[in-house]
Amino acid sequence: MGRHSLFDLQDLIWAGRYSIKPHAARHAISEGFTEADIVATLERGREIAVYPEDSRMLILGYICVSTIKIPLHVVVDYSLYRWLDVVTAFIPENPYRVISRERVAILVSKDREDLREQLIDPSKRVKHHRARSARAWRGRHA
Repeated sequence: MGRHSLFDLQDLIWAGRYSIKPHAARHAISEGFTEADIVATLERGREIAVYPEDSRMLILGYICVSTIKIPLHVVVDYSLYRWLDVVTAFIPENPYRVISRERVAILVSKDREDLREQLIDPSKRVKHHRARSARAWRGRHA
């Protein structure tokens, strides 16, 4: 699909044409962030690395809790036409360090077989500019 910028992919997010993959969902549950936090990162974050040969992008965003900003990294795969997969999302130790292709591959290697199979029910997606509470999100994804 070639080189893309985050701006190019945002229409897919706003149209609900994305899925949260198991690796990202597991990190969200274990680290305490939500699908709404992932979507906010995709809407307002900034790309810090693009891996065009893999059709992937690393995006940095923030989870705002009171006056504290917690960094959130999101890796997306844009290899499918008009579809975006959130491959993984995690709270980084060093938010400005660019992650190598090899490290991204290791992060998601356990989920290779699931990458195209498991999708989130479209009726349960976050609507643009409408966030869900962490409690409601965890209840559906526990």
